[in-house]
Amino acid sequence: MLTAKKGIGIVTGANVEIGANVAIWNYVVIGDNTKIGDGSLIGSFCDIGKNVVLGKNCNIQAHVTISNGCVLGNNVFIAPNSSLLNDKYPKSPFLTPPIIKDDAQIGGGVTILPDVTIGEQAVVGGGSVITKNVVARTVVAGNPGRVVMSLEEYEAKREAFIKNRSKVKK
Repeated sequence: MLTAKKGIGIVTGANVEIGANVAIWNYVVIGDNTKIGDGSLIGSFCDIGKNVVLGKNCNIQAHVTISNGCVLGNNVFIAPNSSLLNDKYPKSPFLTPPIIKDDAQIGGGVTILPDVTIGEQAVVGGGSVITKNVVARTVVAGNPGRVVMSLEEYEAKREAFIKNRSKVKK
C-alpha cells in the first residue's frame, strides 16, 4: 500500500483516515473523523470539514469547501471554487449536509445547499446554485439549478466537442 502524497501546510484533525494512493496538495484543512478513500486527489486550499466521507477515486480540485458531515460517493469530481453547505438556518445545531452519489460531476463555482442529494452520474453545470435534489443521470444548471438535458445528451455533446477540438489541433 502506498502512502499519501502530501504537500505543505496540511492540517489534519483527530482520527482522520486517509486511504492508499491519495494525493493532498498544499494548504488543505481536514477536520476530525474524516475519511478519504483510496486514490482520491485533493487540490490546494481546500477546507474539508469534520465527519466527512469521501469515497474512492474522488477528484476535489482547488478552493473547494466541503462542510461538516458531507458524504461523497466514489469517483466524484468537484471543480474549483465550489461549496457544499450544511446549515439551512445558520447557526443551527441541526446540520443537514448534502450527499453526492457515485460518479457525480460538479462544475466550477457551484454552491450546493444543505439537505440536497446529487444523484448517481448527475452533472451540475458551472456556476449553478443547487437548491433541490438532482435526479441520477441528469444535467442541471442555473440559479436555481434546473434540468437542462439528460446524461446521454450531455455525453453526445461532449464527444462532439472533443472530436471537433481534435480536428482543430491537427
